Amino acid sequence: MRKKISSFMTSKNILIALTVLCCFFIGTSFFTDTLTRPLKRAVSMVVVPVQKGMNYIGLWVYDKYQTLQEMSVVLEENKNLQSQVDELTEENNQLKQDSYELTRLRELYKLDAQYSDYAKVGARVIGVTTDNWYSSLKIDKGTDDGFKTGMNVIAGGGLVGIISEAGTNYSIVKTITENNSNVSGMLIDTNETCIVQGDIELMDTGMIRVTHFGSNVIVRNGDKVVTSNISDKYLQGILIGYVKDVKLDSNNLTQSGYIVPAVDFNNLQEVLVITQLKE
Repeated sequence: MRKKISSFMTSKNILIALTVLCCFFIGTSFFTDTLTRPLKRAVSMVVVPVQKGMNYIGLWVYDKYQTLQEMSVVLEENKNLQSQVDELTEENNQLKQDSYELTRLRELYKLDAQYSDYAKVGARVIGVTTDNWYSSLKIDKGTDDGFKTGMNVIAGGGLVGIISEAGTNYSIVKTITENNSNVSGMLIDTNETCIVQGDIELMDTGMIRVTHFGSNVIVRNGDKVVTSNISDKYLQGILIGYVKDVKLDSNNLTQSGYIVPAVDFNNLQEVLVITQLKE
């Protein structure tokens, strides 16, 4: 019995049976869908949700792909824009530096014209030494350029100091703000003399001390003080600064106060060295 069943259930017979069944359904579908309707319904219950899911997944994947593509384009554009911004920023900074340098050079030109009686050579500040006692500048020219110890240095409308050391290609400038600096000055309007002194206690304030005005001398805030004719180191008539808060000393014989320097020592980049020495 088993041999009969197994011989009947061959691949060929199964194929023939399925073919006959398919032909039967195809034939009946031309006349009625009564037999195929349950099958269609069963298939649609399985296929339609799967198809919807596949469509949703396909649309989601496509949307993500489009988003990634757009992000890639945006990132590339942002990179290019950032590069352009960096270039423009650098150009703008360079233009600002050129503008600042032009302004400083114009001020030096005016200063050169202001002291036209003296021969001068320009130099750049390449170093600053400031401690509790000294405030010195290092400039980029020296004896090879004709610089000598004792030459006066000016900038920004007034006196910076004096060359205290001259090397072959550099010089050290002792500024008037140093603690042991003393400059003989005078009021430009009355020629009344005074002594301008660097003071360690005033170094952070940007001011320097002025002393030895006579008790009967009238000194007003803002009066100009220049180097006097009796100075043994400094040439006459160089602006030092503007007096402030001059008062009678306790000895009732002299007056003392402060001077706001004509030079901004915190922003010195170029100076003029007067190549003439005080005789």
